[in-house]
Amino acid sequence: MSAFTDQELKDWQSTIGRTQTQRVVLDEEVARRYAVAVGLAADEASALGHWAWFMDVVTDQEIGEDGHPKRGAFLPKITLPRRMFASSKIEFHQALKLNQEAEFKAEITDVFHKSGSQGDLVFVVVQRDIRQGDALCNRETQTIVYREMGAPVEGPEHRQIDTNAGDEIWRPSTVNLFRFSAVTFNSHRIHYDQTYTREEEGYPDLVVHGPLTATKLADFAARFGQLSRFDFRGTAPLFQGQEIILRRESETEFHAIRCDGVVALKAKVAYR
Repeated sequence: MSAFTDQELKDWQSTIGRTQTQRVVLDEEVARRYAVAVGLAADEASALGHWAWFMDVVTDQEIGEDGHPKRGAFLPKITLPRRMFASSKIEFHQALKLNQEAEFKAEITDVFHKSGSQGDLVFVVVQRDIRQGDALCNRETQTIVYREMGAPVEGPEHRQIDTNAGDEIWRPSTVNLFRFSAVTFNSHRIHYDQTYTREEEGYPDLVVHGPLTATKLADFAARFGQLSRFDFRGTAPLFQGQEIILRRESETEFHAIRCDGVVALKAKVAYR
């Protein structure tokens, strides 16, 4: 039995074409804070530094129990309780110019339903364009997934994983999670509220942000050349305090590997 009606799905799909626009000056200090929050020096530019701007800024009254903005303002009012960042495809067309105004436009381009081993899944696809003047700088296609709460998630068991030459070991702490939440204005409670995370969402520990892992992997990939595209997909949750291996699998594929050997995030890249 579906967790929602056909009419509810049609209502959610009626948001296809809905847009949201912001104009923001790309403040240099914000870029510096983002860089240090993801482990770079303050004068370095993160490959995914565009995530430092264009966040939802809502009042306390507009925040839901999970810490996300309440649904229905821009994203559809989907009733499935768990919301996750599933994947993104990012095209880099032109470098962003700091201390100059940029226009951000988000548009819902698809809403669709799938049934799987985890029950009903509803996917929302959002195209996010950033322009300066007449030039398209970034185009990002994000996919957000909504699902039923499901059974509690088992914590991964640490095991010895053979590392390759060139691998990078990353162990995100609660401080790292806090700083990234702060710099991206992300108040989702699974990243800082351990009681809520365990008792309400069924995770064994604080969850590492998908965009934080993606940023670490993109900056790792950027050491090998200038990125023109970075596509990634999350495949398993990562948790604070556990080792994560950042690995170059091939010239165009990079993985973030969990402490139990599970690949938690996969990325494909293209270089200029």
